[in-house]
Amino acid sequence: MKGIDQLRNSYERAELDETHSASGPLQQFERWLHDAITAKLPEPTAMTLATVGADGRPSTRVVLLKRCDARGLVWYTNYESRKAQELAANPQAALQLHWVELERVARIEGRVEKTSAEDSDAYYRTRPLDSRIGAWASPQSRVIASRVVLVTEAARIGARFMLDPPRPPHWGGYLLIPDTFEFWQGRRSRLHDRLRYTLQADGSWLRQRLAP
Repeated sequence: MKGIDQLRNSYERAELDETHSASGPLQQFERWLHDAITAKLPEPTAMTLATVGADGRPSTRVVLLKRCDARGLVWYTNYESRKAQELAANPQAALQLHWVELERVARIEGRVEKTSAEDSDAYYRTRPLDSRIGAWASPQSRVIASRVVLVTEAARIGARFMLDPPRPPHWGGYLLIPDTFEFWQGRRSRLHDRLRYTLQADGSWLRQRLAP
């Protein structure tokens, strides 16, 4: 598309320095997530998930953050999807949250494991009925003939389980256990602020400034 090489923004909303950032990455992440939610940004919990399969080919998709705590970050999905197959082959992944309006990016890397069946059951029960049915109806990442396939299967599942579908055995949560966080704050003249936190062998976090 002509002209896109001339599209530019000057980032001037905020700054990120060592003095005012949290000593631990989870606290810093929670601050920024709180800011994004408070600002009522569209989809403040949307994360790009990057995985690499056994063939060495990377892929990305957007998932929604559903929990973050001292253990890590959690999202839920189909265990038979492409991302699930890639995580089975290589349980290392990266997440990125881009809060455009705040001129901020948070990146997290680490090892991924499935959450417990009890955790997945508990979250599944909080989902709207149509979302619970959708988890059964969609053979995620597989080729289908048309949307009619999805609608027909959703109707069949709805008739089968009515108002109380159980969690499908092929659907549940993943937990990314982080070893690296990076926080990027846009700044004027492209001299952006970047702080990286790296997990050390003794369980502490090393905070370092990176060049933009």
